[in-house]
Amino acid sequence: MLLRFDPFRELDRWTEEMTQVARTPAIPMDAVRKGDQVHLTFDLPGFDPSSIDLQVERNVLSVKAERHWERAEDEQVLAAERRHGTFTRQLFLSDNLDGSRVQASYHDGLLEVTIPIAETAKPRKIEVTAGPARGQTAIDATSSEASQS
Repeated sequence: MLLRFDPFRELDRWTEEMTQVARTPAIPMDAVRKGDQVHLTFDLPGFDPSSIDLQVERNVLSVKAERHWERAEDEQVLAAERRHGTFTRQLFLSDNLDGSRVQASYHDGLLEVTIPIAETAKPRKIEVTAGPARGQTAIDATSSEASQS
């Protein structure tokens, strides 16, 4: 036999199901900043890449993916612990990120999203020019001579 009965495991599973009835399963994620980009990695094992929907609207990045299990009539389910259905995750992007240049790829069960830092948020050098000291006004030599004559 594949499994043995564990009453505590069944109690844990039942408790988890009861507390998460109204919640849509979230997608686990890591976020890292590397130089001028933010890299997001979402865990989506076993998903068909065509079922993954990635959108940016205003400053909200939305990830939606679906995983379904089609079982044959002649199959007897011994264990069904993996979650199925629609999974979603939303992230609010700051104004420092350029949501118009998001790139994404899916491989080995990972959705990798790259968001560049906006040009306006990057540090930039400000040129300092020399000018008259504070509180002093510039004197035009030609106008001074004209007023003395």
